[in-house]
Amino acid sequence: MALGKTVARNCIKGPYVNREYSWLQFNKRVLDQAKETANPLLERCRFLSIFISNLDEFVQVRLGSLINISMRNPEYRDNKTDMSATEQIQAILTLLPSYYQKAGQIYFRLARELEKEGVKLHSRETLSEKQLELAQKYFKDCMVPRLSPLVLDAKHPMVRFENKRTYLVARLEREGREMIGIVPMGQRIDSLVVLKGGRKTHLIPSEQLLLLYGGELFPNCTVIEKALIRITRNADFEASVEDADDEFGFDFSRLIEDRVEGRSTLAAVRLEILDEASEALKTFLISQLGIKNNQVLTVNGCFTYKFMFSLDQYFSPERRQSLRYPQFKGTTPAFIERGHTIDTVLKRDIFLSYPFQSMDPLLWLLEECAEDPRVTNIKITIYRLSHHSRVVQSLIKAAENGKDVSVVVELCARFDEENNLYYARQLQDAGCSVFYGIEDYKVHSKIVSIVLEGDEGVSYISHLGTGNYNEDTAKQYTDLNIITSNREIGLDGVAFFQNLATLNVDFEYGRLLVAPTTLKSGLIRAIDREIEKKKDGRLIFKMNSLNDRELIDKLIEASQAGVKVQLIVRGICCILPGVPGYTDNITVRSIVGRFLEHSRIYAFGSGDIYISSADMMTRNTDRRVEIATPVLNADTRKTILNMLDLMLRDNVKGRILKSDGRYEQDTKKGPQVDSQQALLDYFKN
Repeated sequence: MALGKTVARNCIKGPYVNREYSWLQFNKRVLDQAKETANPLLERCRFLSIFISNLDEFVQVRLGSLINISMRNPEYRDNKTDMSATEQIQAILTLLPSYYQKAGQIYFRLARELEKEGVKLHSRETLSEKQLELAQKYFKDCMVPRLSPLVLDAKHPMVRFENKRTYLVARLEREGREMIGIVPMGQRIDSLVVLKGGRKTHLIPSEQLLLLYGGELFPNCTVIEKALIRITRNADFEASVEDADDEFGFDFSRLIEDRVEGRSTLAAVRLEILDEASEALKTFLISQLGIKNNQVLTVNGCFTYKFMFSLDQYFSPERRQSLRYPQFKGTTPAFIERGHTIDTVLKRDIFLSYPFQSMDPLLWLLEECAEDPRVTNIKITIYRLSHHSRVVQSLIKAAENGKDVSVVVELCARFDEENNLYYARQLQDAGCSVFYGIEDYKVHSKIVSIVLEGDEGVSYISHLGTGNYNEDTAKQYTDLNIITSNREIGLDGVAFFQNLATLNVDFEYGRLLVAPTTLKSGLIRAIDREIEKKKDGRLIFKMNSLNDRELIDKLIEASQAGVKVQLIVRGICCILPGVPGYTDNITVRSIVGRFLEHSRIYAFGSGDIYISSADMMTRNTDRRVEIATPVLNADTRKTILNMLDLMLRDNVKGRILKSDGRYEQDTKKGPQVDSQQALLDYFKN
């Protein structure tokens, strides 16, 4: 605990908080939901799995990036806390062991609760003699054929450990000679093994069986020691237009394909060991991987808890229902009818709030556009898609029907590169015009531009949103969407795609704020208008992350002028509220609940509102193509303000950032408000 406080002091400087420290605090709030008994048991299991998945990505990307920076630019300093890359790495690696310890404790607590419900999650130590027999039989019959053991010697050199794959590593002795044995976990082996017998369902992670019986794969050797390990490799690669020009004949897709294939061979940044290993084995692995002692982490529990998502199948439908959140289906506004979406939006705006409302109206719109003779052009930006995308199906259909379809596919959407490459080729084969953005800017905007020609001339339909065109995440992420036939927005949409196609980022739009040119400056101008009002000024900003130093300093200036600043920041928040003389008038609230908070809302004064694809992060405001669109419809503005009010009163899932850097539950007296549940009820009516 004292160590954690020391790290916190180093990661906070005046009104500023280090980005990496703030993210680790966010993931701790995710882990807290795994122990929150008000959440249904199976949902808590999923929160534990999400926590580890988040941590894996953080280590691959952020820790990997800092290690790269520490080698390339030792003089680098964080522009908020003045921490070097090495100091940030040290802070991360100092905090991680306590996170692993807490995750392990929660896993065993959840296992005890699951046992009471009739599902027993075993470790190798808890198996009975009969279960050991069954486990050994399963290992021999089902696992051994899928395992490829290897003894390292002059003819069997060191293997290249694959990223995030489980391995058994054993110290062996044969005829007085010590060797190392390696067994990779088979790719097609189920993560959970069912052991029959008794009224309860008995399960054991297959990695436990590998540790228990893996030594049998070296029959002519004495096993001195064995351990399970998992290596995490750096996933932070660079891909520039110049590299594509030089290496791949101006084909950016081939460059990305090459970089993705090479990701598995990047340097190791973490070694996880299940339970314990001797110093001799650790020393061997450290030397082979080229890592440091503090990059070795002991796991108490399991490497990954993905199997927690599959526990539903071991419960009856009735019992499963009581152990999960109540099922719901996103609603559709009553005035929208399938088959008439185009005509509806030509008459009035459509506002959709996922997942409380369904994505169907947008999907219906695209289906109609593929067939409607009035539609001549469809243009769309794509960042992340579902694996069975109805969006892509409609675009292909439109192209086959002779529409002019242009698709901007962002190939650098981390960990979705292969999926995006696949869809890009499908769209090209169907006759769509596909390109991959603009120079070295990542295109993160969420926009559809539709051009129609009818008796009354040219008209436009535009969709602008805060989330991806992904049917799966639309059921899990909170996102806002506006579909409008506003002519000014429509003309901006057409200009936006023309500018992307002609490499023009230096353009001022009539209504839209577009990064990297006008988004940040437009937000700053709007903040300045509130600063002029002093104590009568008000800002309510909701976002996923806040780390842009220029915008943080502008919020500090607003606070110093007396403006009331209310921030709802799910994850990274690099501003500290309540610091005397700096952030006295700033409050920060984070909501971690059933759905992933993903919408970005920037509300100024009494009703000037933008929704955006962009967080207030430097990567979004300066290094990406992002859009913020004004909310022009009065009813939509009122709805969004009501939603923000609920979030600001959330004392169930909401946590308040204190001036010492800790997050605490809201303890103000009053009715219990769970904003996500309240919005489910609100949009149901």
